[in-house]
Amino acid sequence: MHYRRIACFLLGLWLGGGLLMAWVAARNLGSVDRLLSQPNPFIAVQIKTLGPEGTRLLLRYQAGEQNRWYLESWEVAQIVWGAGLLLYLLFGSTEGKVSLLLVLLMVVLAVLQRLLVTPEMASLGRVADFIPPGVPSTERTGLAILANAYTSMELLKWALGLALAGQLIWRRHGRSGDSRQEFDVVDKANHRHVDW
Repeated sequence: MHYRRIACFLLGLWLGGGLLMAWVAARNLGSVDRLLSQPNPFIAVQIKTLGPEGTRLLLRYQAGEQNRWYLESWEVAQIVWGAGLLLYLLFGSTEGKVSLLLVLLMVVLAVLQRLLVTPEMASLGRVADFIPPGVPSTERTGLAILANAYTSMELLKWALGLALAGQLIWRRHGRSGDSRQEFDVVDKANHRHVDW
């Protein structure tokens, strides 16, 4: 069915966007060390003014702020994208309840991330960014716990997305398809026996 290709394409964009965001966040934090290991002459002067550790803290804070903004923006995009996919499957397809439930669960996870996990991660991250490495802190511990929760939610969204892809690819009939077949079976000539 044609709508399944469109739904798989939309789902693929959603899952691909998640991979892209994970890659961007990792590269963004790694850029601090790359910049400090080979600074251009102008930056080298600024590093001498702030000192290497002060510069590292400031750059890590800036990279962290970028990542926080990327995550918040991506979560809003996921909610909108997921709601659109859910509405498309609900009104533009014959998909059954399982497919709709899988998309709904993915959207709910994105909403939970946006409303509960990310704001708390951002708050703790802004404090933890300025704590020197190796110094134990409750903010870093809390941030690590929230980061693990966030990653677990992302992996769960991926599992649900792959299950949805399986439903879209291998499921034979949806809501309307099954009811149509049942109607046709009743109308067959060999089913017309009435005992008088």
